[in-house]
Amino acid sequence: MSSSRSPFRSSFRRSFRSLDHSSIDAALHAVPSGTDAAEGARSDAAVGGSRRWLLAAGLSLLAMGAQAQTALEAITKSRTIKIAIPTDYPPYGFVGPDMKPQGLDVAMAELIAAKLGVKAELVPVTSANRIPYLQTRKADLVISTLGKNPEREKVINFSAAYAPFFQAVFAAKNVTIKSFADLAGKTVAVTRGAMEDQELAKVAPASLDYKRFEDNNATIAAFSAGQTQVLATSAAVAGNLMQRQPGLNLEYKLLLKDSPCFVGVAKGEDALLAKVNSIIASAKQAGELEALSKKWLGRGTGELPL
Repeated sequence: MSSSRSPFRSSFRRSFRSLDHSSIDAALHAVPSGTDAAEGARSDAAVGGSRRWLLAAGLSLLAMGAQAQTALEAITKSRTIKIAIPTDYPPYGFVGPDMKPQGLDVAMAELIAAKLGVKAELVPVTSANRIPYLQTRKADLVISTLGKNPEREKVINFSAAYAPFFQAVFAAKNVTIKSFADLAGKTVAVTRGAMEDQELAKVAPASLDYKRFEDNNATIAAFSAGQTQVLATSAAVAGNLMQRQPGLNLEYKLLLKDSPCFVGVAKGEDALLAKVNSIIASAKQAGELEALSKKWLGRGTGELPL
């Protein structure tokens, strides 16, 4: 995280210093005083209470004014954009040999920052905390294999799609799974809060035993170690696993959802959303999205929804 002074703090201090404290004191002391010690004490208490109330109200109004600054304005002023990215989901986001994040989502984050003319501050997230990070302003954007569904659309906004992505059920070749009913009584490894977790819950039989893990690396490790019979994940991740561990005899079984990747934007940040959509449209027309997809996924983007 950047250690520079935030625009909020600077704005707050400037506004606070501009308060006319002499006028406030004059107004407060205009309260009629009592004719005896008791009334005087009550009057002093009232003045003190009024002063504290007015000061608190002023601070609240200042805070509201500072928060009215849009995310795009804050990004432009600070010359930095905080983008949530995955570091446990190759080839979309992972830590390379140089210990730096890389992958399709990381490259997309850097592309958007470059088009905005600002520095990208990459914020590693998991499937479970990426949306909360956006809601609590720990990130300005989420570029982390984020699929769109009605539940998520209630709490955040989505850009146009920038990359292909689909989730599925995988298992060893000798495990017979031809329909979701065949998952009955089996164990499945899945990342908590990921799209595949949500979609599987809609179609799987009640007797399916879920083994949920906090990040993708733990999910893959559990399946590879034989802790579950079934793996629910993206095709890209499964393909990477097939290459690295051919002894698992892993194969595709069932489609869960064809869900392209979208950029997540906080509710109310319409200016930032419009800017991101403009960047995506230009990158698509220029062939930049196609190039990223071919580099990291080995295939083109295909038809991406708006």
